[in-house]
Amino acid sequence: MIASSSLSNRDFKFIQQLIYDETGIVIADHKKEMIQRRLSRRMRDLNIEAVSEYCNILRSDARDEMVSFTNAVTTNLTSFFREAHHFDFLKEEFFPNFIQERKQRLRIWSSASSTGEEPYSLSITLLESMGDRLRQLDAKILATDLDTEVIKTAKAGIYSYDRIKDLSSSLKKTWFDDIGSGKYSVKPELKKPLTFNKLNLLGPWPMKGKFDVIFCRNVLIYFDKPTQEKVVERFYDVLEPNGVLMLGHSESVLKGSDDFEQLGKTVYRKKLN
Repeated sequence: MIASSSLSNRDFKFIQQLIYDETGIVIADHKKEMIQRRLSRRMRDLNIEAVSEYCNILRSDARDEMVSFTNAVTTNLTSFFREAHHFDFLKEEFFPNFIQERKQRLRIWSSASSTGEEPYSLSITLLESMGDRLRQLDAKILATDLDTEVIKTAKAGIYSYDRIKDLSSSLKKTWFDDIGSGKYSVKPELKKPLTFNKLNLLGPWPMKGKFDVIFCRNVLIYFDKPTQEKVVERFYDVLEPNGVLMLGHSESVLKGSDDFEQLGKTVYRKKLN
């Protein structure tokens, strides 16, 4: 069955508010058609034709459906080594300084890990930068996302050739296995430092320790200003002294901040107030 009814203004306002309440994401008025397309895919799965019927399910506080709803409407655009300057910074500056300081514990958080390209890029950078030193280092990468479906993809670590084609021949050969049918699997050693979990940035953060590096790229742009400030404050609290926060290229929420100093393009270090 194909969903045929259109999204009314009333239901769209309800969806906008629900998305904001659940995720902190602000859906602009001009994205109504995009939201209808994404809801239609979910409605087909449920064999529901009327958008109003689906909205009534959401209004009934159906928590089981809320997971599928947020999966359907959130954006998961990513790629390996996206915004490469961040990985260059880690490789050329952060990791060498970390080694020099002889620290024994390293924690990195990919806070919107999507289908896994970012955390696997972090794992490659870590393994190539640290080499044999990793044997003496307690190094872990936490990868979290709101969308349970993309977490499943990330955990599997299997990608079509189209997803890795822009990587150098050396990277493809070193870190990926050709498993046939145009599919490539990340090498087992890339998964060793990684833990994948579902996490809503607006909900509880159950992590007990602090992080040396946090990636939160191209996420804050979907939040309003108060929500952005709240999330950044929480990042500050869970960063180690002199820990580093990486934001997306279009995010400027930390300009003029008293809590962070800018080290490079969208690279910010926690100040010790």
